[in-house]
Amino acid sequence: MTGSIIRHEAVVPLSAAGRRFDQALAEMFPDYSRSRLTTWIKAGAVTLDGAPAVPRHLLKGGEHVRLEAELETEVSSEPQAIALDIVHEDEHVLVLNKPAGLVVHPGAGNPAGTLLNALLHHDPKLAELPRGGIVHRLDKDTSGLMVVAKTLAAHTALVGMLSRHDVERQYEAVVLGALIAGGTVDAPIGRHHSDRLRQAVRDEEDGKHAITHYRLRERFRSHSLIQCNLETGRTHQIRVHMAHIGHPLVGDPLYGGSLKLPKRATPELVTALRSFRRQALHAERLAFEHPVTGEALSFDAKRPDDVEQLILALRGDAKCKD
Repeated sequence: MTGSIIRHEAVVPLSAAGRRFDQALAEMFPDYSRSRLTTWIKAGAVTLDGAPAVPRHLLKGGEHVRLEAELETEVSSEPQAIALDIVHEDEHVLVLNKPAGLVVHPGAGNPAGTLLNALLHHDPKLAELPRGGIVHRLDKDTSGLMVVAKTLAAHTALVGMLSRHDVERQYEAVVLGALIAGGTVDAPIGRHHSDRLRQAVRDEEDGKHAITHYRLRERFRSHSLIQCNLETGRTHQIRVHMAHIGHPLVGDPLYGGSLKLPKRATPELVTALRSFRRQALHAERLAFEHPVTGEALSFDAKRPDDVEQLILALRGDAKCKD
């Protein structure tokens, strides 16, 4: 599949004299990552005064730069007509509300039927972007908001914003245990030492820095509804951190342990807890500056029906025991 051709011309500023070609180019064309620009330099797609150059070439300032490159296909997954709940879309970004049960990326056991396949059907040009424009992910059974880049400019900017923690991500969760107040979990996370499917709190040498802030929204007899805000974005972060402090998410198959029913629970609550087969976690709010225009954007996704029914059952049980 032939990709789009991009063309740019510019003059190296005099302030770049003495700097490496690849370093200056990354500042001159911030829509593209330095690694991508370096690849293009090596391929001869970027010329300096009409001639090829190497990334380490030292500039004098005033040279003429011409960039002409083809955006090659980055992903090989097949497009599939899978419905998407799109909350916002413009030329550069797409925000969607992912349902529980939808895998984000193809992988072992899930070669198709993923969010990536759906995105490629929605916009085939996403195949020219790394990971089809997906810059962050949600677990298969976590519902809620995600932002997807539609252009290289947006992709480069969003990756940088996420690494600097400039994207606000707020979640709602139902956890085991009647919390008294909120708090913060500051504990490094890394892969579990014996189970490759799981993450775990590790020491600072083995784990990656991870901070989760949580706030109590509603307390039931033996459960709590909480709000979680991520300061970092590690794999399974909320699930691992809440289990670490003794309050695992309801329905979590990896970190929740065996089903625990409150004493003298109403039949409705027993049914709701037994039938809830995913982690009770929903990415309810996403806020960031538009990666190209700088406009402040914020989006909210209402609580999915299965979580709503679980909360109603918990409220009903609490009222019966008042």
